[in-house]
Amino acid sequence: MTLFLNFRVSPIGGAIAATPAMQKSDGNFVLSPVRRETFSQLTANRDILFVIHGYNNKQSDGVHAISRLETLLNLPASAVFVGILWPGDSHAGFISYPVEKPTANLTGQKLAAFCNRELTQAASFSFASHSLGARVVLETIRRLDRETRSACLMAAAIERTCLEKEYTDAFGKTGHIYVLASEKDLVLRLAFPFGNFFGHVLDPTSNPLSGALGFRGPPRAIGNTVQPWQIDGKLDYEHGEYLPPSGAKPAFPDPNGTWMEPANFIRRAFNRERQIWPA
Repeated sequence: MTLFLNFRVSPIGGAIAATPAMQKSDGNFVLSPVRRETFSQLTANRDILFVIHGYNNKQSDGVHAISRLETLLNLPASAVFVGILWPGDSHAGFISYPVEKPTANLTGQKLAAFCNRELTQAASFSFASHSLGARVVLETIRRLDRETRSACLMAAAIERTCLEKEYTDAFGKTGHIYVLASEKDLVLRLAFPFGNFFGHVLDPTSNPLSGALGFRGPPRAIGNTVQPWQIDGKLDYEHGEYLPPSGAKPAFPDPNGTWMEPANFIRRAFNRERQIWPA
């Protein structure tokens, strides 16, 4: 069973729910409701790891990938894993990217409000994200009523200067920041600058000409940014190779899957252990 907070009102695209549905997935990746009292009991006095999927993932993609990731993490008994589903997609496909930045911001604002209202008994909050989910994470952290234990940002589709500029407040409220970046990520190398430039028209909060944090990492190591973060180019990590598959192929589980090392990275980040990959 994987716990979820679902901000979607539709399996594909759609608006953001005012209040997330508390749900769980079963072995067949089917979602079912969780009572508010049960959700509170499962999260009280626990170290919560929120995991947020990225852009252009329909609901079923998010449920599959996030549920499978939980099985790989082997978190301590003091922890609880909570997946976040949000409508960063549309029936129009990838061309919707310029309008999804405001969607990510608003989802983060609503997630923070939920945490401040409903999860006051949790021991701590930590985050892990993929792609545009990084913006959901940082927007959430800046609005929380407490500090965050750690944040792990993989293939982050957000400006590489974000920790020093747009989200300095979130950066300052986080115990440790972990970044995974790959210069073999063609989505962040080619599509991100184009989408970010046009997205700036709708939400002018950052540098529209910046490269992506998940492509080359931050400009420099500052404060609580944990090194290393750059994946060796010989490993050819593409944008979709950080999380377990959301479909029947490739096979899962697979000890040789590209998602194994990122999962280990997330676990070490959550446990605040020394990172041994990427070298």
